[in-house]
Amino acid sequence: MAALLSARNITKVYEDTVALQDVTLDVEQGMTGLLGANGAGKSTLMTLFLGIIQATSGDFQVFGEDGGDPIQAHRLIGYSPEYECLPPNVSAAEFTTHMARVSGLPRTEARSRATDVLRHVGLDEERYRPMGTYSTGMKQRAKLAQAIVHDPQLVLLDEPTAGLDPAGRQEMLELIAQTSSEFGISMLISSHLMGDIERTCERIIVLEAGGVVEQGDVSGYTTDTETLALEFDEGIEAVAAALTNKGIAVTTEGRALLIEEASQDDLDTIRDVIVETGALLHRLAPRTQTLSDIFRRPAS
Repeated sequence: MAALLSARNITKVYEDTVALQDVTLDVEQGMTGLLGANGAGKSTLMTLFLGIIQATSGDFQVFGEDGGDPIQAHRLIGYSPEYECLPPNVSAAEFTTHMARVSGLPRTEARSRATDVLRHVGLDEERYRPMGTYSTGMKQRAKLAQAIVHDPQLVLLDEPTAGLDPAGRQEMLELIAQTSSEFGISMLISSHLMGDIERTCERIIVLEAGGVVEQGDVSGYTTDTETLALEFDEGIEAVAAALTNKGIAVTTEGRALLIEEASQDDLDTIRDVIVETGALLHRLAPRTQTLSDIFRRPAS
């Protein structure tokens, strides 16, 4: 299957600053995470694919065609920038309709499509309010709406959870995943938060100091370990105390107890303790190694 976006040996230099250095990567269908710290080159890469800037050297393709054509990119790609881009005195309905018209939709279809996508992102009742009165979460939803209003094949989301608290981040990530599934739109999600990428994406591209240091399937980095994880709804403290008294070493991690290399005898003891304490076990499974576990390891 051909890549939606493809870069080969891309370098971008701004005067004395190297923003991208010899970048080679492919963005395929589905959900792809672009992970990196602020300043790693994520936004530069996105604007290059959009045809907003030109590479200093190297080649790239957009949907199999040579890159650099912003009209072609605008027709096939939606874009939600990290920075504040919403006119404060304009309603979401007016702005999203305008963006649909800019993308070539007729007036009536643009208005209808804007209403549909604003309802989809949860801004149905607030769509006529000036966007300057919106909360940060509502602004992120409005940016998503304008990015999908013309029914693109791919959407580039630059830090779509920026400024949100943990609950707001989770809601936004669920909305992005729902949007991709329901509309059949592939997503390239830029973030400096590993957890956001891990929860939503099938593939990952890691940028560091303008270069690609890792890329591949997320499942290739997150694997089951020999650590047993017991997640509880209630009674975690009683279970931990009882297991410790029986000589089983446990570590608490949030709502879970972690047990290294549990034997069959240990499993029998764990079962008996849970029954005896009346604890409510939510889930028992091997602990999954996370992206954070991988990338915080010191280099060998």
